[in-house]
Amino acid sequence: MTTQGMTTQALTTPAAEVNRATELALLLVLATLWGGSYSFIKIGVETIPPLTLIAARTLVAGAILLAIIRWRGVKLPRDVASWRRFLVQACLNSVVPFTLIAWAERSVDAGLAAILNGTTPVFVFLIGLALAPGKRPDVRKALGVLAGVAGISLIVGVQAFAGLGSAVVPQLAIVLATICYACAALFGRNFGGMDPLLPAAGSMLMGAAVLLPFALVVDRPWTLAPSQASLIALLALAVFSTALAFAIYFRLIRTLGAVGTTAVSYLRVPVGVAIGILFLGESLSPTAWAGLALVVLGVAAMTLPERKPAVRA
Repeated sequence: MTTQGMTTQALTTPAAEVNRATELALLLVLATLWGGSYSFIKIGVETIPPLTLIAARTLVAGAILLAIIRWRGVKLPRDVASWRRFLVQACLNSVVPFTLIAWAERSVDAGLAAILNGTTPVFVFLIGLALAPGKRPDVRKALGVLAGVAGISLIVGVQAFAGLGSAVVPQLAIVLATICYACAALFGRNFGGMDPLLPAAGSMLMGAAVLLPFALVVDRPWTLAPSQASLIALLALAVFSTALAFAIYFRLIRTLGAVGTTAVSYLRVPVGVAIGILFLGESLSPTAWAGLALVVLGVAAMTLPERKPAVRA
């Protein structure tokens, strides 16, 4: 597809063509895939340096997506403009945030990291307003953003804020990663005319191309002795939390829009809590149940289609 052909197509799928139940189900799947990534990263960085872990993550994910594209008979674009967009998307959605989060998770508690990284929709909403100053803010989406942040805080618990400020630099690194994710969601609308697998594969391959030289020079991965647990975590991170997740992500950017898709940031926390209840025998506090209700309300407010103004005769 040519650049001109891509830019002339609609950036989002028309509402009439979207099966809302299917898209919300995919949003939940994406939340599960990305919710598990924090645990995979935590296990991975125990014996694999962050830079090498993320370089391998993008390389393996890119190779998997490329193989699927070839199997489907779809061709990657050959124009320079498309690959330039892939590079920008890679920096915003993988190279910078993946590396920052992997580095920060060495010293930041998971609960606080979840809260900080769960604010992506806030930045998407604010940046979107800044880029369109003449557009009236969507009050419902704004309330959904606030409800989601409040819900995450209640689910994780106020004790998670106890470490706020004690490791300022790693915490600021997670905030910076969150802002990158927000910019990536907005920039991802430029791929609306493409098969979702194309920007997913293209951005992963460009991310690997950027990260690999640094990993080879800085970490010298051939000298490492990673544990079996770290290698399994890396494989799961690349296959499920990256390759599959980003294929779904770019589809949702097209169908639910940037703000709706980043609602997945809120869903990650209750999904993680649910996993703890089902497999680890954990329980929820009353405030956590209230937080879960706020998250559901927030996601609903952010993902429902906007009401079109009535046309007067």
